[in-house]
Amino acid sequence: MNASYDYDLIVIGSGPAGQKAAIQAAKIHKRVAIIERGRDIGGVAVHTGTIPSKTLREAVMYLSGYDQRGLYGKAYRLKDELTMADLLQRVAITINQETEVMAHQLRRNGVVIIKGSASFVDAHTIQVQGCDGKDSQLRGEFVLLATGTRPMRPANVEFDGETIIDSDDVLLLKKIPHSMAVIGAGVIGVEYASIFGALDIKVNLVDGRDAMLGFMDREIIDELTHLMRDRGTVIRFGESVASVVKDADEQAVITLESGKKFRADLVMFAAGRMGCTSSLNLENAGLEADKSHRVKVNEFYQTAVPNIYAAGDLIGFPSLASTSMEQGRLAARHAFGLSLHTRPELFPFGVYAVPEMSMVGKTEEELTRDKVPYEVGIARLKETARGHIKGLQEGMLKLIFSIEDRKLLGVHVLGEDATELVHIGQAVLALGGDLDFFIENVFNYPTLAEAYKIAALDAANRLVV
Repeated sequence: MNASYDYDLIVIGSGPAGQKAAIQAAKIHKRVAIIERGRDIGGVAVHTGTIPSKTLREAVMYLSGYDQRGLYGKAYRLKDELTMADLLQRVAITINQETEVMAHQLRRNGVVIIKGSASFVDAHTIQVQGCDGKDSQLRGEFVLLATGTRPMRPANVEFDGETIIDSDDVLLLKKIPHSMAVIGAGVIGVEYASIFGALDIKVNLVDGRDAMLGFMDREIIDELTHLMRDRGTVIRFGESVASVVKDADEQAVITLESGKKFRADLVMFAAGRMGCTSSLNLENAGLEADKSHRVKVNEFYQTAVPNIYAAGDLIGFPSLASTSMEQGRLAARHAFGLSLHTRPELFPFGVYAVPEMSMVGKTEEELTRDKVPYEVGIARLKETARGHIKGLQEGMLKLIFSIEDRKLLGVHVLGEDATELVHIGQAVLALGGDLDFFIENVFNYPTLAEAYKIAALDAANRLVV
């Protein structure tokens, strides 16, 4: 290492991107420091985002009895009077376990963990305002920004952390509301709207767009939309919020631009996120952020300043923990001249709604746009023996194959274990497999994975020979 640098790599932020970048660099014997301003490492993913929301979902599915209602009826409940304390108990246990594992992994690999707030002095020098009140400076040959994002808060809305909240405030709720409005039908909004809907809460989901989750397959989204509405969720597309105020009863009154009004015990804003860059003094390093406070990078996750990289939610779509991890790893490999073996087109996307959704590869919309001839095969999860055993009433697996060579082009799953099931299709896609793989191979019986064979046979019946 150049003697003028304290570290080969300084990582700012300890979320998924920062962790994997730090560990990758440490594995090739580089000196690495990771700076985290929060009380514990893990970033948004562990403390307010990915891990808490998914754990909350599991608690809701179990304690509400939702995942058993296909067998025992819609009135089935494991516990009649659920409280937020019941739901959050599981969240606290999981967060503690995750932070312990992550801290141990970083220390085991020799990564120095520094607690404090970081800002640039210049492109290689970082000022750290320590949690103990002491300031210090570090110099690094390379710097990775992995500071993540925070919820966007409209200036005309008075957030109080109780009746009007953003998505990071969910874990601070004292009670389960009887009614709820979710503003924004992105991944976070859809997840929370469907999770609270599974608790039989009256939910209004509001979004100015004509549909939700535009990167997903339309048929899958249409199915989810139908299921949410069937549970009583009111979905208001093409609507923008004009105002949110509290009335004398401490209920929120939501007024839409169209003039419609409705009340809710709780309003959660999930309408976009902002990059956490305002305190970094990016200009001192020769960098600037966009209007959403995000940082632009090239295909190697390198910013306009060659020794500074950025990864994770800070650089925008898809803003998923899984993709952030890979971005951080690849950024570190590029910085130190290692080979890059990755295929972003094979990154799976997972949405932990109720039910789950996941996809990898192409959608019908993309293939139609690109004039690629294809055929589709569909299986309903309730058609499988495992689906009968589990009492599944919902869920589907959709496979897309090329008409020309029968190669698998896309996998789209909605339902129980969708984010697990998708990996079978991901492997087949990565290896260039085709329709015959699914038809000629044996799957354990009874399993949900059998749906792959059912969907492949359905596609085979549709193909014009």
